[in-house]
Amino acid sequence: MLIAAFAVGATKGLFYIRAEYPLAVERIKNALALCKEANLVGTTILGSKFSLEIELFEEGKRGYPSMRPPYPAEQGLWEKPTLINNTETLALVPWIIKRGAAAFARIGSENSKGTKVFALAGKIKRGGLIEVPMGITIRQIVEKIGGGIANNKAFKAVQIGGPSGGCIPAEMSDISVDYQSLSKVGAMMGSGGLIVLDEDDCMVDIAKYFLSFTQNESCGKCTFCRIGTTQMLEILNRITSGKGKLQDLEMLENLAKSTIKGSLCGLGKSAPNPVLSTLKYFKDEYIEHINGKCKTGKCVNLVQYFITNECIGCTKCAQVCPTQAILHKPYELHVVDNEKCVKCDACKQICPVNAVITN
Repeated sequence: MLIAAFAVGATKGLFYIRAEYPLAVERIKNALALCKEANLVGTTILGSKFSLEIELFEEGKRGYPSMRPPYPAEQGLWEKPTLINNTETLALVPWIIKRGAAAFARIGSENSKGTKVFALAGKIKRGGLIEVPMGITIRQIVEKIGGGIANNKAFKAVQIGGPSGGCIPAEMSDISVDYQSLSKVGAMMGSGGLIVLDEDDCMVDIAKYFLSFTQNESCGKCTFCRIGTTQMLEILNRITSGKGKLQDLEMLENLAKSTIKGSLCGLGKSAPNPVLSTLKYFKDEYIEHINGKCKTGKCVNLVQYFITNECIGCTKCAQVCPTQAILHKPYELHVVDNEKCVKCDACKQICPVNAVITN
Protein backbone atom coordinates (compact mmCIF):
# COMPACT_ATOMS: atom_id res chain seq x y z
CA MET A 1 0.00 0.00 0.00
CA LEU A 2 2.92 2.35 0.73
CA ILE A 3 4.38 1.72 -2.71
CA ALA A 4 0.98 2.21 -4.40
CA ALA A 5 0.37 5.46 -2.50
CA PHE A 6 3.82 6.76 -3.38
CA ALA A 7 3.27 5.89 -7.05
CA VAL A 8 -0.01 7.83 -7.34
CA GLY A 9 0.71 10.60 -4.83
CA ALA A 10 -1.88 9.55 -2.25
CA THR A 11 -1.60 10.76 1.36
CA LYS A 12 -4.38 8.66 2.91
CA GLY A 13 -4.70 4.86 3.01
CA LEU A 14 -7.59 2.73 4.21
CA PHE A 15 -7.72 -0.97 5.02
CA TYR A 16 -11.30 -2.17 4.71
CA ILE A 17 -11.81 -5.41 6.65
CA ARG A 18 -15.26 -6.79 7.38
CA ALA A 19 -16.00 -6.90 11.09
CA GLU A 20 -16.62 -10.67 11.06
CA TYR A 21 -12.87 -11.21 10.61
CA PRO A 22 -11.65 -10.15 14.07
CA LEU A 23 -8.30 -11.95 13.82
CA ALA A 24 -7.41 -10.07 10.62
CA VAL A 25 -8.46 -6.78 12.27
CA GLU A 26 -6.30 -7.49 15.32
CA ARG A 27 -3.23 -8.43 13.27
CA ILE A 28 -3.46 -5.42 10.95
CA LYS A 29 -3.84 -3.09 13.95
CA ASN A 30 -0.71 -4.61 15.50
CA ALA A 31 1.18 -4.34 12.21
CA LEU A 32 0.21 -0.67 11.79
CA ALA A 33 1.38 0.10 15.32
CA LEU A 34 4.78 -1.48 14.57
CA CYS A 35 5.02 0.45 11.29
CA LYS A 36 4.34 3.75 13.05
CA GLU A 37 7.02 3.00 15.65
CA ALA A 38 9.50 2.40 12.82
CA ASN A 39 8.35 5.58 10.99
CA LEU A 40 7.21 3.49 8.00
CA VAL A 41 3.74 5.01 8.27
CA GLY A 42 2.82 8.58 9.17
CA THR A 43 4.50 11.89 8.38
CA THR A 44 7.86 12.31 6.63
CA ILE A 45 8.39 8.56 6.32
CA LEU A 46 12.04 7.63 6.96
CA GLY A 47 12.99 11.30 6.79
CA SER A 48 11.57 11.79 3.28
CA LYS A 49 8.95 14.25 2.04
CA PHE A 50 6.46 11.40 1.63
CA SER A 51 3.68 11.02 4.22
CA LEU A 52 0.90 8.44 4.38
CA GLU A 53 -1.63 7.96 7.17
CA ILE A 54 -3.20 4.49 7.16
CA GLU A 55 -6.48 3.77 8.93
CA LEU A 56 -8.28 0.49 9.48
CA PHE A 57 -11.98 0.63 8.68
CA GLU A 58 -14.23 -2.26 9.72
CA GLU A 59 -17.73 -1.26 8.66
CA GLY A 60 -19.45 1.49 6.76
CA LYS A 61 -22.72 2.28 5.08
CA ARG A 62 -24.53 -0.34 3.11
CA GLY A 63 -22.75 -0.87 -0.18
CA TYR A 64 -24.62 0.05 -3.36
CA PRO A 65 -23.34 -0.23 -6.93
CA SER A 66 -23.22 2.88 -9.10
CA MET A 67 -23.18 3.49 -12.81
CA ARG A 68 -19.78 4.04 -14.40
CA PRO A 69 -18.20 6.34 -15.47
CA PRO A 70 -16.88 8.03 -13.39
CA TYR A 71 -14.56 5.27 -12.29
CA PRO A 72 -13.01 5.27 -8.79
CA ALA A 73 -9.64 6.38 -10.19
CA GLU A 74 -11.37 9.60 -11.29
CA GLN A 75 -13.96 10.03 -8.54
CA GLY A 76 -14.15 7.50 -5.72
CA LEU A 77 -14.24 7.79 -1.93
CA TRP A 78 -15.36 11.26 -0.82
CA GLU A 79 -15.45 12.11 -4.55
CA LYS A 80 -11.65 11.99 -4.62
CA PRO A 81 -9.53 9.92 -7.03
CA THR A 82 -9.25 6.52 -5.34
CA LEU A 83 -6.98 3.57 -6.03
CA ILE A 84 -8.79 0.33 -5.11
CA ASN A 85 -6.94 -2.99 -5.00
CA ASN A 86 -7.32 -6.13 -2.94
CA THR A 87 -4.66 -7.35 -0.55
CA GLU A 88 -3.56 -10.14 -2.86
CA THR A 89 -2.74 -7.68 -5.65
CA LEU A 90 -0.88 -5.24 -3.41
CA ALA A 91 1.12 -8.07 -1.83
CA LEU A 92 2.67 -8.91 -5.22
CA VAL A 93 4.02 -5.38 -5.80
CA PRO A 94 7.13 -5.61 -3.55
CA TRP A 95 8.00 -9.04 -4.97
CA ILE A 96 7.85 -7.71 -8.54
CA ILE A 97 9.90 -4.60 -7.71
CA LYS A 98 12.54 -6.68 -5.94
CA ARG A 99 12.88 -9.43 -8.56
CA GLY A 100 11.67 -7.72 -11.73
CA ALA A 101 8.69 -8.07 -14.04
CA ALA A 102 10.43 -10.73 -16.15
CA ALA A 103 10.81 -13.03 -13.14
CA PHE A 104 7.11 -12.63 -12.35
CA ALA A 105 6.14 -13.28 -15.98
CA ARG A 106 8.03 -16.59 -15.95
CA ILE A 107 5.55 -17.92 -13.39
CA GLY A 108 2.13 -19.02 -14.57
CA SER A 109 0.56 -19.53 -17.97
CA GLU A 110 0.71 -17.51 -21.18
CA ASN A 111 -2.24 -15.24 -20.40
CA SER A 112 -2.33 -15.50 -16.59
CA LYS A 113 0.95 -14.66 -14.91
CA GLY A 114 2.12 -15.23 -11.37
CA THR A 115 0.54 -17.23 -8.58
CA LYS A 116 -2.86 -17.54 -6.95
CA VAL A 117 -3.78 -18.13 -3.31
CA PHE A 118 -6.61 -20.60 -2.66
CA ALA A 119 -8.40 -21.75 0.46
CA LEU A 120 -8.48 -25.49 -0.20
CA ALA A 121 -11.33 -27.11 1.71
CA GLY A 122 -14.05 -29.73 1.51
CA LYS A 123 -13.70 -33.51 1.15
CA ILE A 124 -9.93 -33.38 0.96
CA LYS A 125 -7.24 -35.11 3.03
CA ARG A 126 -5.10 -31.97 3.41
CA GLY A 127 -6.85 -28.63 3.40
CA GLY A 128 -5.59 -25.11 4.12
CA LEU A 129 -4.27 -22.00 2.41
CA ILE A 130 -2.17 -22.78 -0.64
CA GLU A 131 -0.31 -20.64 -3.18
CA VAL A 132 0.07 -22.20 -6.62
CA PRO A 133 1.36 -21.04 -10.01
CA MET A 134 -1.26 -20.08 -12.56
CA GLY A 135 -1.74 -22.89 -15.06
CA ILE A 136 -1.69 -25.70 -12.53
CA THR A 137 -4.54 -28.17 -13.04
CA ILE A 138 -7.39 -28.88 -10.67
CA ARG A 139 -6.29 -32.52 -10.56
CA GLN A 140 -2.78 -31.53 -9.42
CA ILE A 141 -4.25 -29.40 -6.62
CA VAL A 142 -6.64 -32.12 -5.46
CA GLU A 143 -4.29 -35.10 -5.73
CA LYS A 144 -0.77 -33.75 -5.13
CA ILE A 145 -1.38 -30.85 -2.78
CA GLY A 146 -4.62 -31.97 -1.15
CA GLY A 147 -3.62 -35.62 -0.95
CA GLY A 148 -6.77 -36.84 -2.70
CA ILE A 149 -10.31 -37.37 -1.50
CA ALA A 150 -10.84 -38.18 2.16
CA ASN A 151 -12.28 -41.52 3.34
CA ASN A 152 -11.61 -43.18 -0.03
CA LYS A 153 -14.71 -41.60 -1.56
CA ALA A 154 -15.03 -40.82 -5.28
CA PHE A 155 -14.02 -37.35 -6.47
CA LYS A 156 -17.12 -35.64 -7.85
CA ALA A 157 -16.46 -31.94 -8.47
CA VAL A 158 -14.87 -28.73 -7.26
CA GLN A 159 -16.64 -25.48 -6.52
CA ILE A 160 -14.13 -22.77 -7.33
CA GLY A 161 -14.14 -19.00 -6.94
CA GLY A 162 -15.98 -18.40 -3.69
CA PRO A 163 -19.78 -18.33 -3.19
CA SER A 164 -20.28 -17.01 -6.73
CA GLY A 165 -17.98 -19.57 -8.32
CA GLY A 166 -18.97 -22.38 -10.61
CA CYS A 167 -18.88 -26.15 -10.13
CA ILE A 168 -16.51 -28.13 -12.33
CA PRO A 169 -17.01 -31.94 -12.57
CA ALA A 170 -14.19 -34.36 -11.79
CA GLU A 171 -13.96 -35.49 -15.42
CA MET A 172 -12.82 -31.94 -16.31
CA SER A 173 -10.21 -31.74 -13.56
CA ASP A 174 -7.31 -31.53 -16.02
CA ILE A 175 -8.40 -28.00 -16.89
CA SER A 176 -5.81 -25.28 -16.35
CA VAL A 177 -6.43 -22.99 -13.38
CA ASP A 178 -6.21 -19.58 -15.04
CA TYR A 179 -8.65 -16.75 -15.70
CA GLN A 180 -9.51 -17.64 -19.28
CA SER A 181 -9.87 -21.41 -18.83
CA LEU A 182 -12.11 -21.13 -15.76
CA SER A 183 -14.28 -18.49 -17.41
CA LYS A 184 -14.86 -20.74 -20.43
CA VAL A 185 -16.36 -23.49 -18.25
CA GLY A 186 -18.60 -21.20 -16.20
CA ALA A 187 -16.36 -20.77 -13.16
CA MET A 188 -14.00 -18.01 -12.04
CA MET A 189 -10.92 -17.32 -9.95
CA GLY A 190 -12.91 -15.05 -7.65
CA SER A 191 -11.90 -14.82 -4.02
CA GLY A 192 -9.85 -18.00 -4.21
CA GLY A 193 -12.15 -20.53 -2.61
CA LEU A 194 -11.70 -24.10 -3.80
CA ILE A 195 -14.10 -26.61 -2.26
CA VAL A 196 -13.65 -30.27 -3.15
CA LEU A 197 -16.85 -32.34 -3.37
CA ASP A 198 -17.23 -36.12 -3.28
CA GLU A 199 -19.86 -38.71 -4.18
CA ASP A 200 -21.90 -37.90 -1.07
CA ASP A 201 -22.51 -34.29 -2.12
CA CYS A 202 -25.75 -33.30 -3.86
CA MET A 203 -25.05 -30.76 -6.59
CA VAL A 204 -28.56 -29.29 -6.44
CA ASP A 205 -28.16 -28.76 -2.72
CA ILE A 206 -24.72 -27.20 -3.33
CA ALA A 207 -26.22 -24.73 -5.83
CA LYS A 208 -28.96 -23.85 -3.34
CA TYR A 209 -26.46 -23.38 -0.52
CA PHE A 210 -24.27 -20.91 -2.40
CA LEU A 211 -27.19 -19.07 -3.98
CA SER A 212 -28.75 -18.57 -0.55
CA PHE A 213 -25.54 -16.84 0.53
CA THR A 214 -25.37 -14.46 -2.43
CA GLN A 215 -29.12 -13.80 -2.26
CA ASN A 216 -28.71 -12.76 1.36
CA GLU A 217 -25.73 -10.55 0.44
CA SER A 218 -27.60 -8.72 -2.34
CA CYS A 219 -27.99 -5.03 -1.55
CA GLY A 220 -31.34 -5.02 -3.35
CA LYS A 221 -30.68 -2.05 -5.61
CA CYS A 222 -30.90 -3.94 -8.91
CA THR A 223 -34.29 -5.48 -9.67
CA PHE A 224 -32.68 -8.32 -11.62
CA CYS A 225 -30.42 -9.26 -8.71
CA ARG A 226 -32.98 -8.68 -5.96
CA ILE A 227 -35.85 -10.53 -7.65
CA GLY A 228 -33.77 -12.89 -9.79
CA THR A 229 -31.81 -14.45 -6.94
CA THR A 230 -34.96 -14.70 -4.81
CA GLN A 231 -36.92 -16.46 -7.56
CA MET A 232 -34.05 -18.82 -8.34
CA LEU A 233 -33.78 -19.74 -4.67
CA GLU A 234 -37.51 -20.42 -4.49
CA ILE A 235 -37.26 -22.76 -7.48
CA LEU A 236 -34.31 -24.60 -5.93
CA ASN A 237 -36.24 -24.95 -2.68
CA ARG A 238 -39.14 -26.48 -4.62
CA ILE A 239 -36.87 -28.90 -6.44
CA THR A 240 -35.05 -30.04 -3.29
CA SER A 241 -38.34 -30.53 -1.45
CA GLY A 242 -39.82 -32.77 -4.14
CA LYS A 243 -42.21 -30.20 -5.61
CA GLY A 244 -40.22 -29.30 -8.71
CA LYS A 245 -41.33 -29.65 -12.32
CA LEU A 246 -39.34 -30.05 -15.52
CA GLN A 247 -40.31 -26.57 -16.70
CA ASP A 248 -38.62 -25.20 -13.58
CA LEU A 249 -35.24 -26.00 -15.13
CA GLU A 250 -35.84 -23.77 -18.15
CA MET A 251 -37.17 -21.01 -15.91
CA LEU A 252 -34.14 -21.37 -13.63
CA GLU A 253 -31.74 -21.01 -16.54
CA ASN A 254 -33.58 -17.99 -17.97
CA LEU A 255 -33.63 -16.25 -14.58
CA ALA A 256 -29.91 -16.91 -14.14
CA LYS A 257 -29.00 -15.43 -17.52
CA SER A 258 -31.26 -12.40 -16.98
CA THR A 259 -29.72 -11.75 -13.57
CA ILE A 260 -26.25 -11.72 -15.12
CA LYS A 261 -27.30 -9.29 -17.85
CA GLY A 262 -29.30 -6.91 -15.66
CA SER A 263 -27.15 -6.56 -12.55
CA LEU A 264 -24.88 -3.58 -12.00
CA CYS A 265 -22.23 -5.11 -9.75
CA GLY A 266 -20.12 -8.23 -9.68
CA LEU A 267 -22.26 -9.98 -7.08
CA GLY A 268 -25.38 -10.02 -9.26
CA LYS A 269 -23.40 -10.86 -12.39
CA SER A 270 -21.74 -13.87 -10.76
CA ALA A 271 -24.39 -15.10 -8.28
CA PRO A 272 -26.00 -17.44 -10.89
CA ASN A 273 -22.71 -19.26 -11.58
CA PRO A 274 -23.34 -22.18 -9.17
CA VAL A 275 -26.81 -22.64 -10.70
CA LEU A 276 -25.77 -22.45 -14.34
CA SER A 277 -22.71 -24.70 -13.92
CA THR A 278 -24.61 -27.40 -12.02
CA LEU A 279 -27.44 -27.25 -14.56
CA LYS A 280 -24.89 -27.71 -17.33
CA TYR A 281 -22.79 -30.50 -15.84
CA PHE A 282 -25.19 -32.20 -13.40
CA LYS A 283 -28.59 -31.81 -15.03
CA ASP A 284 -29.32 -35.48 -14.41
CA GLU A 285 -29.35 -34.76 -10.66
CA TYR A 286 -31.92 -32.00 -11.14
CA ILE A 287 -34.14 -34.41 -13.09
CA GLU A 288 -33.72 -37.07 -10.39
CA HIS A 289 -34.90 -34.56 -7.78
CA ILE A 290 -37.91 -33.65 -9.89
CA ASN A 291 -38.67 -37.38 -10.06
CA GLY A 292 -38.59 -37.49 -6.27
CA LYS A 293 -35.11 -38.82 -5.55
CA CYS A 294 -31.91 -37.42 -4.06
CA LYS A 295 -29.43 -40.28 -4.26
CA THR A 296 -27.04 -38.65 -1.80
CA GLY A 297 -29.69 -38.21 0.88
CA LYS A 298 -28.77 -34.56 1.41
CA CYS A 299 -32.25 -33.31 0.47
CA VAL A 300 -34.12 -34.80 3.41
CA ASN A 301 -37.59 -34.10 2.02
CA LEU A 302 -36.84 -36.55 -0.78
CA VAL A 303 -35.51 -39.28 1.51
CA GLN A 304 -37.65 -42.12 2.81
CA TYR A 305 -36.60 -44.82 5.27
CA PHE A 306 -37.44 -48.50 4.88
CA ILE A 307 -36.70 -51.61 6.90
CA THR A 308 -35.84 -54.75 4.95
CA ASN A 309 -36.56 -58.39 5.73
CA GLU A 310 -33.14 -58.56 7.39
CA CYS A 311 -34.77 -57.00 10.47
CA ILE A 312 -34.40 -59.23 13.55
CA GLY A 313 -36.98 -57.39 15.65
CA CYS A 314 -34.47 -56.20 18.27
CA THR A 315 -36.47 -52.93 18.69
CA LYS A 316 -33.34 -50.78 18.91
CA CYS A 317 -34.60 -48.57 16.07
CA ALA A 318 -37.94 -48.03 17.80
CA GLN A 319 -36.18 -47.14 21.04
CA VAL A 320 -34.16 -44.30 19.48
CA CYS A 321 -36.87 -42.93 17.18
CA PRO A 322 -37.76 -39.44 18.52
CA THR A 323 -41.20 -39.29 16.84
CA GLN A 324 -42.42 -42.87 17.27
CA ALA A 325 -42.31 -43.38 13.52
CA ILE A 326 -41.30 -46.98 14.28
CA LEU A 327 -43.55 -48.95 16.60
CA HIS A 328 -42.01 -51.08 19.33
CA LYS A 329 -42.77 -54.69 18.25
CA PRO A 330 -40.26 -57.19 19.64
CA TYR A 331 -39.21 -60.03 17.30
CA GLU A 332 -41.39 -58.66 14.45
CA LEU A 333 -40.45 -57.02 11.17
CA HIS A 334 -40.45 -53.29 11.91
CA VAL A 335 -41.93 -50.62 9.63
CA VAL A 336 -41.14 -46.89 9.26
CA ASP A 337 -44.04 -44.43 9.10
CA ASN A 338 -42.49 -41.85 6.77
CA GLU A 339 -45.25 -39.36 7.58
CA LYS A 340 -43.89 -39.15 11.12
CA CYS A 341 -40.23 -39.68 10.22
CA VAL A 342 -37.99 -36.60 10.65
CA LYS A 343 -35.01 -38.18 8.87
CA CYS A 344 -32.72 -38.01 11.90
CA ASP A 345 -30.98 -41.21 10.69
CA ALA A 346 -30.82 -42.59 14.25
CA CYS A 347 -32.53 -45.86 13.27
CA LYS A 348 -30.10 -46.49 10.44
CA GLN A 349 -27.08 -45.83 12.60
CA ILE A 350 -28.16 -48.10 15.47
CA CYS A 351 -29.44 -51.08 13.46
CA PRO A 352 -27.07 -54.03 14.18
CA VAL A 353 -27.83 -55.84 10.91
CA ASN A 354 -28.03 -52.85 8.51
CA ALA A 355 -31.70 -53.53 7.80
CA VAL A 356 -32.61 -49.83 7.64
CA ILE A 357 -32.16 -48.36 4.17
CA THR A 358 -33.07 -45.13 2.34
CA ASN A 359 -34.44 -44.72 -1.16
